[in-house]
Amino acid sequence: MVKIVAFNKPFDVHSQFRGEGSQITLANFISDDSLRVAGRLDRDSEGLMLLTDNGAVNQHITNPKFKQYKTYLAQVDGQITEDAILRLQQGVELNDGLTLPAKVRMIDAPEWLWQRDPPVRFRANIPTSWVEIQICEGRNRQVRRMTAAVGFPTLRLIRTQIGSVNLLDLGLESGDQRTLEPLFYDEFQQVVRQAKLTQVEDKPTSKTAPRSKKDLAQAKQNKKRAKIRAEIFKSDDTAKPKRITNGTTRANTKQRGRRDR
Repeated sequence: MVKIVAFNKPFDVHSQFRGEGSQITLANFISDDSLRVAGRLDRDSEGLMLLTDNGAVNQHITNPKFKQYKTYLAQVDGQITEDAILRLQQGVELNDGLTLPAKVRMIDAPEWLWQRDPPVRFRANIPTSWVEIQICEGRNRQVRRMTAAVGFPTLRLIRTQIGSVNLLDLGLESGDQRTLEPLFYDEFQQVVRQAKLTQVEDKPTSKTAPRSKKDLAQAKQNKKRAKIRAEIFKSDDTAKPKRITNGTTRANTKQRGRRDR
């Protein structure tokens, strides 16, 4: 059985199970030690994370070649412009190269969003705005670096969707988790079915396949021949005839065959 768990990561939680000192980690929320993180989320970011016990599913979520889009809501410092959005859509030059084109649009502040603890620090004389950004890459702190590169640093970042798994559809509050049914999601169906087939093929069987009458007769004949060979080559000292001598016979030490000349 393939397990996939959706988790709504709160702010200031490290997306790993082991931490140092007083760090808050996934272990504070998730007790299943068979699960592995399928796509990290920065400590200062919030929202949807997926965890699974299956390597193929993990690869399907995290490997860029599968083009799994991830959706983020970013609250940025300042009123973002159409020019900045266009630059984000076309790709932004970062210190590790040009990003792929992103799907970006301006949105209203989400009314359904939970309060962050601690709240974002605002500057009274500078407004904030919200954008929805969809990317299919996984560079370190990519969305934050992209908005900063076009002049609008990110103040708050929430991941709401990975592929077709949507945080809003799941209704998860901050810190909540839910086990998903993989076959409900198109991108996981083939991976999960292949994993089940592999498990069936690798499972040892307790019974051997039934053999035909011809195979049984051949096996019986082989067993009979093996028994005959064992009788022929069996060594039994008591059955060997002993040479009768007068007690003065010496062992023959002479070499047989031609003599050297």
